[in-house]
Amino acid sequence: MPAPILREIVRQHAEMAAFLWTVYDYNLLHPGENKDMDEERMARLVERLEAHLDGLRVAGNAGRQIAQELYDEYPDPGELFVIRMLSVSEMPKVADLDLDKVRAYLAAKPV
Repeated sequence: MPAPILREIVRQHAEMAAFLWTVYDYNLLHPGENKDMDEERMARLVERLEAHLDGLRVAGNAGRQIAQELYDEYPDPGELFVIRMLSVSEMPKVADLDLDKVRAYLAAKPV
């Protein structure tokens, strides 16, 4: 018997993953602007982002559905990033992403 899905917890994973992607991408686009965001903190941020994505992936179809509901409510790039990451069978590591392609994909979608 599969474990029950706690929708509020899964939604928190989706919200935090979208937020953390936005913070991560912003700091990559504006290096040095936030003096506190050093290499170690960026690595921790990526770990947290991947942990939230893992939480959504473990929730399976419910995780994808909740992420879609969040995007429908807030059609922002962070929420779209989460949906895209959940749409592939083998989710890549955030550090391995081609950021130019990711940004182009997110920019091409109507928000």
